[in-house]
Amino acid sequence: MTYHFNRNRNNGMRILVLSLAWLGVSSAQSLNWEGQTGVFVTPLAYTAASPNNNVGKPIVAYHYLDAGDVLGGFHTASVTEGLFGRVEFGYTRTFHQAGDTTGLSPLWDGGFNIVHGKVNVVRENAGKNNWLPAISAGFVARTEDRHVSGVLANRDYNNADFYLVAAKSQLIFGSEFAQQPRQVQNLPGAIVPTTITYAARIVPLPERSKLNVDLGVAQAAGWILPGVNLQARHQFALGIPYGI
Repeated sequence: MTYHFNRNRNNGMRILVLSLAWLGVSSAQSLNWEGQTGVFVTPLAYTAASPNNNVGKPIVAYHYLDAGDVLGGFHTASVTEGLFGRVEFGYTRTFHQAGDTTGLSPLWDGGFNIVHGKVNVVRENAGKNNWLPAISAGFVARTEDRHVSGVLANRDYNNADFYLVAAKSQLIFGSEFAQQPRQVQNLPGAIVPTTITYAARIVPLPERSKLNVDLGVAQAAGWILPGVNLQARHQFALGIPYGI
C-alpha cells in the first residue's frame, strides 16, 4: 500500500498524487515512468538496491505509453543508481512519437530531461516495529519541457516536484490515481481529469528479481474542452526495468 503526497512548483501541470498499490518483493528493482523506484506513475518508498557502505549496480528501464491518435506515443529510457542502502539518483529521457490529429497533436512536441533523487528515511519492518511502512522523501526535476504550455508560449519550461511517500509491500497487482490541477497554463478553459492506471507486474526470474515486466492500462484525458477530445481514456502502457 502506497501513499504518495507530491508538491509541485512548476508551470501548473502537476500538483498532487495519491497512490494505492500492492507490490511484490521485486519492487526495489522496478522503475516507474520517470525513473524512480516505483510502479507506472508514482514512486515507492523503496530505493534502488545498494549495500549500506557502497554504491549499487545501476538499474535500466524502458517504458512505452500508447496515448492514442491525439497525444501520440511516449517512450522513456531511464538509468537509476542506488547509494549506501538508502539513497537513489537517476536520469530519464523522454521521446515523443507524434500523433496524427490536426491542430491538437502538435501541442505534444519533442521530449525532455528528468533528474530525480530519493532518500529512505524509515526502513520497512524496522526493528520490532514490523508494522511500520518504508518512508522516503524525494524530488523530480524536469528541463526543456515544451509540451502544451511550452508550445503555446513558444518556450521551454523547467519544473520540479517534491514528495513524501510511505509504502508497505504485499501482492503484485495495483491501481494508481494522479490528480492534476484543473487548469492548464496557456490553455484557458481546459479541464484536466484524474489519471488512473491499472497495473500488473510479471517477474520472469523470481529467484533473482532483476527483470520485471509491468503491464498496465492508463485512463488519462478525454474531453478537456467542448469539441476537444484527447482520446486517451484507455491506453496501453508497458514497462521493462532490469537491475544490472
